[in-house]
Amino acid sequence: MTGGIRAHFRQLDDQQLMLQYIQPGLVGLIDGTLSTLAPIFAAAVLAGSHTALFVGLATAIGAGISMGLSEGLSDTGVQTGRGSGVSRGIVTGLMTTIGGCFHTLPFLISDVHTALTVAIIVVLIEVIVISWIRKRFLFVSLRLSFLQVALGGVIIVAVGLVLGSA
Repeated sequence: MTGGIRAHFRQLDDQQLMLQYIQPGLVGLIDGTLSTLAPIFAAAVLAGSHTALFVGLATAIGAGISMGLSEGLSDTGVQTGRGSGVSRGIVTGLMTTIGGCFHTLPFLISDVHTALTVAIIVVLIEVIVISWIRKRFLFVSLRLSFLQVALGGVIIVAVGLVLGSA
């Protein structure tokens, strides 16, 4: 099975690899990382770490399913040459879920202030990884990419903290 997957990737040219795997994966990673921030941080402020953990997991998994379906059903690949909608949907959905889960896991820590601090550090690492991927495959400057993604994250965290404090 693994040999078949490797052979499949070797057959793809750079354009196909970008359209069928890298771009859908990056969309999922960015969406999962950013879209889950507001509900997780609002839940942490309102109800503590335990609630934030389950809100984060539910949000990450729900967003993964939603993004996977959206990507998979929005384009069959025939019109655009982007490859199978099913494979793009799976890649997008998995990466969305992964992006939302990493900064949810710090809420296994019962002290909400410690969990929030660790979660913020994890989000910063996620933003660096996303920025590097954008630099590597989309040729966006690392600094510009970091600023763009971080600004989105800061705005979303602020929304979560404001709503959590209301």
